[in-house]
Amino acid sequence: MSKVGKKFPDISVNAMNEMGDTFKINVLQEALENKKKIILFWYPKDFTFVCPTEIHAFQSKLSEFEKRNTMVIGASCDTPEVHFAWLSTPKDNGGIEGVTFPLIADSTRHLSETLDILDTEYIGTEENYSIEGDNVSYRATFLIDEEGTIFHESVNVMPLGRNVDEYLRLIDGYAHNQKHGEVCPANWEEGKEAMSESRESVANYLSKH
Repeated sequence: MSKVGKKFPDISVNAMNEMGDTFKINVLQEALENKKKIILFWYPKDFTFVCPTEIHAFQSKLSEFEKRNTMVIGASCDTPEVHFAWLSTPKDNGGIEGVTFPLIADSTRHLSETLDILDTEYIGTEENYSIEGDNVSYRATFLIDEEGTIFHESVNVMPLGRNVDEYLRLIDGYAHNQKHGEVCPANWEEGKEAMSESRESVANYLSKH
């Protein structure tokens, strides 16, 4: 079931930073207390292949997210210790050294299970079953506003990496709607024409495009 339009779960989980500090983080409270938007992106596993390309891509755009009053948080089901080992591994050796945003370590899988993003399938009956899948998260992405409400979610299969610029566009569009009350048509980007919610405005927009 989609989480869009709902509050992000009020759950505190372990996280790791680039300094090697383990701490508790609560995504909902981060949004509410800091009055920030948050992009939370889940990836399957540390020390894999597509995952470091995504993490470095988010790091390279970190200043763009910060300009938009948006906090970046990565997440997987690895432990804090594994996160720190990966954070300490050089980029040219497949590591994520130099990444400065926090990484959630949902090793209990409580948050990922609540969000229903685990690659897990139970086969059999309640009394006698087997588990299929790796029991790790898909490439799930959540955009959360300053009130802790999810305004976008997406889930990719394991082999498919994300386009970081698309999340910047979505944040821009949501912020435009928050500020001006206008809606953003297909392929809208910051600086382009938006529309009011009226037939006349739609007709006028379509006649020019």
